[in-house]
Amino acid sequence: MAEHYYTSTPTTAHDEHTWEFPLFDRNFKFTTDAGVFSKTTVDFGTRTMLTAFDYHKLPAGKILDLGAGYGPVAIALASCLPERQFVAAEINQRAAELVKRNAEQNGFSSQITVVQSDRYQALGDERFAAILTNPPVRAGKEIVTDMIAQAAEHLVADGTLTVVLQKKQGAPSAKQLMADTFGNVTTIAKNKGYYILESTYSGK
Repeated sequence: MAEHYYTSTPTTAHDEHTWEFPLFDRNFKFTTDAGVFSKTTVDFGTRTMLTAFDYHKLPAGKILDLGAGYGPVAIALASCLPERQFVAAEINQRAAELVKRNAEQNGFSSQITVVQSDRYQALGDERFAAILTNPPVRAGKEIVTDMIAQAAEHLVADGTLTVVLQKKQGAPSAKQLMADTFGNVTTIAKNKGYYILESTYSGK
């Protein structure tokens, strides 16, 4: 049985590849490996979320890439927001190491702090201006639910949670959970079955 990418210490044999991919009109170089999510391309859901995310409207503060994989979200946004600091949180040790390497080879290591963390566990009480996540649906509903339901405890007032999910993988129930948690939710984009959902934390 294939090992799941949502594991803290993958044992799959290494199979590294380095490739380039355009995001925000810039070419980025990513090194990926076996045992990490979407190792051959930046997946369509993540690209759709990045395109839909309005990073101009955020309050002051760091941005959290939750479940960062090998780091495309934090790295791409760091290129657009040179004055912002980012935290890339990832349970998978191999992926977390790749975020560090990819941040360095793209010139953003000073902006991106990498934390190996199961959901918010290693982040303490830190709060962020925005949290973006492409949650690991295959890891189970409990994990996805925690990523959404606990987000309010890690946002500053007017901070946003942005989530990408496919309709068939639970987008409608996630949208209801976000509405219940935050009192608001907007579908900011829909494309090929992917929903980009966003809620704003009121600070209460």
